[in-house]
Amino acid sequence: MGSSSSSYAPKTIYLDVDGKVQKVGPNPMCPPFSLLPPSRHNRNTAIMMVDPEGALVSIDPTMPTNSPKAFRINELKTEVTNRLAMLEKRVELEGLKVVEIERCKNDLKKLRDEMTSRGGGRVNCPCKYNFDDGKKVTPRRDVPNYPKYTLSQETIEALKKPTFDVWHWEHNEMLSCLEYMYHDLGLVKEFNMNPITLKRWLLAIQENYRNNPFHNFRHCFCVSQMMYGMIHLCNLQEKLTLTDMGILMTAAVCHDLDHPGYNNTYQINARTELAVRYNDISPLENHHCAVAFQILSLPECNIFANVDPEAFKQIRQAIITLILATDMARHGEILDSFKQKVDNFDFTNEEHVTCLKMVLIKCCDISNEVRPTEVAEPWVDCLLEEYFMQSDREKSEGLPVAPFMDRDKVTKPTAQIGFIKFVLIPMFETVMKLFPQIEEIMVQPLRDSRDHYEELKQIDDAMTEENPPKNLLHYFSKATCPPNIYNLFIYF
Repeated sequence: MGSSSSSYAPKTIYLDVDGKVQKVGPNPMCPPFSLLPPSRHNRNTAIMMVDPEGALVSIDPTMPTNSPKAFRINELKTEVTNRLAMLEKRVELEGLKVVEIERCKNDLKKLRDEMTSRGGGRVNCPCKYNFDDGKKVTPRRDVPNYPKYTLSQETIEALKKPTFDVWHWEHNEMLSCLEYMYHDLGLVKEFNMNPITLKRWLLAIQENYRNNPFHNFRHCFCVSQMMYGMIHLCNLQEKLTLTDMGILMTAAVCHDLDHPGYNNTYQINARTELAVRYNDISPLENHHCAVAFQILSLPECNIFANVDPEAFKQIRQAIITLILATDMARHGEILDSFKQKVDNFDFTNEEHVTCLKMVLIKCCDISNEVRPTEVAEPWVDCLLEEYFMQSDREKSEGLPVAPFMDRDKVTKPTAQIGFIKFVLIPMFETVMKLFPQIEEIMVQPLRDSRDHYEELKQIDDAMTEENPPKNLLHYFSKATCPPNIYNLFIYF
């Protein structure tokens, strides 16, 4: 016995005695498997150990030691149960919050749909943009879903020309083209842009253009591509700074962000939220600027994140100046200012350069007729569709209707002839004084387009003279005539 006990170290075992933890140890006077009872018991007390099922457990020197924690199992179970209950309660509360949020979203959607279906009321004007509702702004897609396209050399060369056909490209392809322009002009390097941030920014830009007939993302791409083309055609890299290039391109990309499809005249006459917010002063253009810098305020979309704060302040002001210049209400003022400077233009004069940049973005914004007829003409249809949507709305709301937007008065030739003759050609011919190289590629196509529409108008006029209206229906349309009267005229 003595020799066997020496191979086992003395150990203390903890027992649960009447619900209390008691410590027992080996009896030095007895074999190693003899245990002294707890102090409060007689030393002759017999100690038996049983498992939870009541079976006897052998007490011998090989029994593993334990600790007082062994008897806290019920306490631990209670603690775990309580914590689980608390966590379940939190999950339930969070779940209820999510349900409530979804319910509110659904209610809002139903309300919007109901208001839209009623029509006619100004409250459902889609131009009412709430800065606090988190509308779009952050791109819904992330970079992995933005496929990278390898542009062919043919595409790269075509991108630099006003003849580029913008109708053959999907949105992702247009995004890749815009991305290429920023790299090609050296803007990514100049502003130390993170290439992934540039992708995210372009995605956010695309998703903040609405699906209007005309003022949509494809129009944004058109204007930006024309700006890129004019930079190359006029050799602006040699005359302006890279910062100026970045301002021109970024203003072009952002110039119609979140356009609602109804122009400033409608906003002001209908007293929309945008008109009230901006005191009737270029409501849409101010809104485009605000959305542009909302997007840039997101760290993941801020392509100017690595620009010095003071430099960014100047870039921001310059971009705002250019976007505000796209309000056609200021066309005469801006063009007159440029005419006064163009004969003695000084590229070292900041005021001259700012005026030039304003004219350049104006040229790009309304440059569709510079493009080949097969590219330009579909844009006229898109613009007239948007105009007619507005004039129909204005009629239903009792607001003034511009004749050039009235579907009962305007035709494609009449819509284009005056605009080309009195707006486009004078502006581009003024720019031509500073950059003679645009005459053949940009100004001559405008003259050809004017001649094309004048020929169409002559044909229309001749047809009208040869075929005078045979009944009163010629003078009415479903949009302006009560249904019962319109149906009556069909039979005359």
